[in-house]
Amino acid sequence: MPVRRLALIVVLAMLAFAANSLLCRLALKTTGIDAGSFTSLRLASGAAVLWLLLRWRGPAMPPGGSWLAAAALFIYAAGFSFAYLSLPTAVGALLLFGAVQMTMIGTGLWRGERLQAAQTAGLVLALGGLLSLLAPGLGSAPPPLSAALMLAAGIAWGVYSLLGKRLGNPTVATAGNFLRALPFCLVLSLTGLERINLDTAGVVYALASGGLASGLGYALWYAALPALAATTAASLQLSVPVLAALGGVLFLGEAISWQLLLSSLAILGGIGLVIGGKKRLPGAA
Repeated sequence: MPVRRLALIVVLAMLAFAANSLLCRLALKTTGIDAGSFTSLRLASGAAVLWLLLRWRGPAMPPGGSWLAAAALFIYAAGFSFAYLSLPTAVGALLLFGAVQMTMIGTGLWRGERLQAAQTAGLVLALGGLLSLLAPGLGSAPPPLSAALMLAAGIAWGVYSLLGKRLGNPTVATAGNFLRALPFCLVLSLTGLERINLDTAGVVYALASGGLASGLGYALWYAALPALAATTAASLQLSVPVLAALGGVLFLGEAISWQLLLSSLAILGGIGLVIGGKKRLPGAA
């Protein structure tokens, strides 16, 4: 793949991932849509776009993925939406990203991976950053329930990503997982019928989040992944919380506190040290 094309695809994919946080926060803060409906519309539109992409590429293929991955996808999407009822865009994106990476790093350690000294320092720094972001005594800690929901969403997405490493065709698997997540959405809608509230702007944001930021975003990312080293791909994702924070400032007028700034530097810098150290480990990509 030509370098310029690869760079464009990567930039668009990172913008799409950051847009998920911004679109969700915009919808839940500035429109009347409820979090459950946002979740269902996001996953349904994502499933539709991915299915259309697969049909456009060639003959119909049986859905891939698994019910376990679909459940993890649903937990991520639902926790993400309900957390953004009260979390600022930047805080939510940072908590999500931190939880995803900590889940994947922790799984590697549990499976016997060893960290070098710099990686260990990075892990401690990142954990300290997460704790400082959540510490209530520092003045601007996020609401505990919302923070817990976003951390749960990040853990679920980490599990989903780990399950995805075993798949041959990630786009086919993702399309299948989105389809399998729809029954969970139906249950969510039925259990919250009295809270369902839809308006035009909220529905548009949800469809954009699912169809564009999720469906097309994942397709772009999977198209770029074969041309990227594993450490490069992981490092590029460090930009997502930063882009989401900038979007929150520009489109929602959210402020960046010193606590958030310092926590961000600690979390992203620490994870960067862990990822960068993998380049020097025997057998690492």
